[in-house]
Amino acid sequence: MLTEEFRMHSHLFGPRRFAAFPFFIAAVVGAGVWLLSATDTSLELIVGGLFVLVLFAGFQVGTIGLVGRDAIQDVIGDMTLLVFSARTLPVSRRRLLFVFLFKDLLYYVALFLTPVVVGFLPVVVDGGFTLAEVGLLWVTVADTFALGIGTSLALAGVASRSTATAAGVIALLTAAVTLEPDLLLSLSPYALYADPGVETVLSGSVLTVGAVVVGPLLFEPPTRDRVQRVGDDRYRQFQRFGDALTARPLVEVTRSSGSVWKVVFSLGVLFGVTTLLLDRITAAMGIDPSAGIAFGTLLGLGTFTTYNWVTQNDSDREYLRYPERMRAVFAGKRRAFFLLALPTGLVYLALAGVLFPGLELLLGVVVFPLLAVYVFGLTAYMTGLSPNELLFNTPLFALYSLGLMLVAVPLLTAALAFDEWPVAAAGLSVALAVVGAAVGAVLARRTGPRWHDRLRAES
Repeated sequence: MLTEEFRMHSHLFGPRRFAAFPFFIAAVVGAGVWLLSATDTSLELIVGGLFVLVLFAGFQVGTIGLVGRDAIQDVIGDMTLLVFSARTLPVSRRRLLFVFLFKDLLYYVALFLTPVVVGFLPVVVDGGFTLAEVGLLWVTVADTFALGIGTSLALAGVASRSTATAAGVIALLTAAVTLEPDLLLSLSPYALYADPGVETVLSGSVLTVGAVVVGPLLFEPPTRDRVQRVGDDRYRQFQRFGDALTARPLVEVTRSSGSVWKVVFSLGVLFGVTTLLLDRITAAMGIDPSAGIAFGTLLGLGTFTTYNWVTQNDSDREYLRYPERMRAVFAGKRRAFFLLALPTGLVYLALAGVLFPGLELLLGVVVFPLLAVYVFGLTAYMTGLSPNELLFNTPLFALYSLGLMLVAVPLLTAALAFDEWPVAAAGLSVALAVVGAAVGAVLARRTGPRWHDRLRAES
């Protein structure tokens, strides 16, 4: 599995681009940590944010459970994943899943997490960290990544048996993160980092060990006799929202494992992350940031995952057989994207109104949809129908990250400054969101011609 993973990525993106990715990650993290430290941001807050982001990355990688179910059901076409080849190899399914989890840990820890931790070395030079603390950070961050993968796979396993039970578990986890964050932190790898000792080694491993063991045991791939085909009535049902090119991604998402609930889950993770970060920032820095701007910004950025879902089964060249231009194809993707992302994000903003001042969250209602327009335009323009190319394609990833940061960093800064300058921060955030939406709309209009011309040049 490790050999195939390395061969695939080095072949897709070229050996040099692929090899440059860890160095790019280390450089970006190092610069970011140094700049945050220079602005008197506490290391506790920086490290806390890192743990949250790594946990979210683990959740995303763990969605292989959903992709695997779709591969077995022939939802994603002529494709077989090695991890789900137990029916053709003399190896048990659970052994393959455990090996796959171990492979992912080795692979992503080496190429992602180790460069991230190396980025903290400038703080060692300044005296803020010791090398021993960097080593402890590496171990606990890897542990957190394993927790994310295991939890995501376990939820996919629960959903494979009962969708209602999976929804209930997700609701309980969301409530626990929102209402009892300290209890979960005491059972997470962060507890070991914050207070190293024998007791925290045991308590901080509870969630990770449970998730990594339970995930593969719960996961139950479907058998082929459960395969269902889509009838014309299903397409007609979704054509009410546009045309056939809008109906297709909606059908694909609802038909795939997890259905629209995976959109709810991915934005729900960001909702929990934002809630936890706001709580930590308030405690660590003694300020009261704008919950509306923070939720609107992070949920807007999180709609990138929705774009992944609406394009997960697509290939650019596939549409050459249809009498439609790429402009119409991306217009259909755009309508499906907003139909899935906007209602979900607005529901989470309404839920946030229970925890934070309601009037303040009106800023989020403004910022979120405008930022979603920007994210769609930027993602579609840069990646076409293959957003997963961002992974390990260093130049593309760098440009895309820069495009997001140009909008996200000022918005998050405005959220932090809201306590002292509420009127200025609110005006700046709305203005930035409007400008971002305008740029996103222009990029979305140019996306179809751009990829049409590229396909013609390649054919």
